Amino acid sequence: MNKSPENRHIRSFVRRDGRTTDAQRHALESLWAEYGVALATTFEPQPAEHDMLDFTRLFGGRHAPQYLEIGIGMGDALVEMAHADPGGNYLGIDVHRPGLGSVMQKAHARALKNLRVMSTDAITVLQKNLPDASLDAVYLFFPDPWPKRRHHKRRIVNATFAESIHRVLKPGGRFHMATDWEDYARHMMDVMSVAPGFVNTAGAGHYAPRPEHRPHTKFERRGQRLGHGIWDLIFAKAS
Repeated sequence: MNKSPENRHIRSFVRRDGRTTDAQRHALESLWAEYGVALATTFEPQPAEHDMLDFTRLFGGRHAPQYLEIGIGMGDALVEMAHADPGGNYLGIDVHRPGLGSVMQKAHARALKNLRVMSTDAITVLQKNLPDASLDAVYLFFPDPWPKRRHHKRRIVNATFAESIHRVLKPGGRFHMATDWEDYARHMMDVMSVAPGFVNTAGAGHYAPRPEHRPHTKFERRGQRLGHGIWDLIFAKAS
């Protein structure tokens, strides 16, 4: 039976793998056992519904603050944050295979033990595979802005997404977004300002200064070269 438009899951991403280098391909093959989190047996974006992520098990029994980055790109931010904060556990989700290979290469080069990656649809993981109140922060840095109006429905930040983020955050946990598209920044602000159970850490209607813990990324630098501004938004789950 066909799903109604209201219930159909609209993906916020399109696979644009491009060319996977030999080094990235080798990392996908040789480092996945060390850094990869598989809810399914392939790289397909449909984890099994019965799989529930246990961060303590994923990180070798280590109890630590838990952080999730959605859309890791080439992994620059994820690797830098994990390296700067060895006391935290960092999980990144993306469907871009070259990027997954790249982040595993970088993590291996730095001998990071507090980083894991998944190749799947983050929306599904948020809805089905993360326990309630399990994360200290969720990061969404420079997601696809889908600038054309007819594509706005694909933007990942919407009311349903905010509800899922709220469920998985611990009380006081942070949802940190960044974008170089002013229209998307306003969209994020509009959605999050009315999302139940969140408080804007910069004050109602205000964007946050870029915190030192957010590394500069490839997409940020590209936006700056194009003359774009940068907007950070940090919302906390009300205690």
